[in-house]
Amino acid sequence: MTISNIERLNLFYNRFKSRDNVLVLVNADPDAIASAMAVKRLLWKKVASVTLSNINVIERPDNRAMVRLLGVRMVHTDKVQAGDYDRFVIVDSQPGHNERFASFPADVVIDHHPVEPHDDSGYFDIRPDYGAASTIMTEYLKAARIKPSIKLATALYLGIKTDTANFERNVLIEDVRAFRYVFQFANIYLARKIEHADIKPEFLKYFSRAFDRIVFRKKRIFVHLGRVENTDICVILADFFMRVSTVQWSVVSGEHEGLLVVILRNDGARRDAGKTAKKFFGAMGSAGGHKSAARAEIPLKELYKRLSGRTDHEIQRWIMDKLG
Repeated sequence: MTISNIERLNLFYNRFKSRDNVLVLVNADPDAIASAMAVKRLLWKKVASVTLSNINVIERPDNRAMVRLLGVRMVHTDKVQAGDYDRFVIVDSQPGHNERFASFPADVVIDHHPVEPHDDSGYFDIRPDYGAASTIMTEYLKAARIKPSIKLATALYLGIKTDTANFERNVLIEDVRAFRYVFQFANIYLARKIEHADIKPEFLKYFSRAFDRIVFRKKRIFVHLGRVENTDICVILADFFMRVSTVQWSVVSGEHEGLLVVILRNDGARRDAGKTAKKFFGAMGSAGGHKSAARAEIPLKELYKRLSGRTDHEIQRWIMDKLG
């Protein structure tokens, strides 16, 4: 049974009371940040307060530029206390995607990733066919008859553009309609400045390391970086290597804060990256994503149980053998 966007909006609003202090939780990237901004706008003057909180450290240059140039106020979850809030909203993720969400009982979840097991105590609007959570949030805004501000429209423009890879993957007509709608209010020049944010100088050393360690196998690139200061460099390099003309898969991994993080990218024409990540890594940690982009996070203690040694070479060999 399908329901209208107005009905979805009413179900969303029914979860809140005027005295509520609301915490919106995200694993911050352009789509998540834009979606959180939309939730805050929807709840403006309807609740006592809305705080946006990121579970990750925002280090990628484009994400940092987005937060700075759009004036987004976010507080890391390490600095918030669950007891200070009455309602919790997760957007562009689901409770099972990261253990950091576990400290906050979700009252509302709005997402476009594959559906994870969940209880029925909250309001869940999960549409895995959609290309971006920003598309869903644009539909909520339209149902509420709220015209987005320039900054919000710019954020939603970036969220849709980024998560659909410029409409090259996971696109529905709803994504196109939402993009056309926010485009008329967005500041395209500001969006371009955010998209073209420079790579941090400290990331350059990882490019050199990646080129030294790169392995080609059957139109696939594998790179294990070893210990990294920030896992965003794995994402940057995985995207970068997909630009090589003969490459169909790019797999870049690194170790950070007790986790092995594996980033998968493909051309979207063959096996599903999200299903592949979940199949080979899901039993050891968290894993999932879209057809052409996925991520797995495996506790190193679980990984070491499966290895005879702990060198970067052995870890890279293990990943290559898992993914064939």
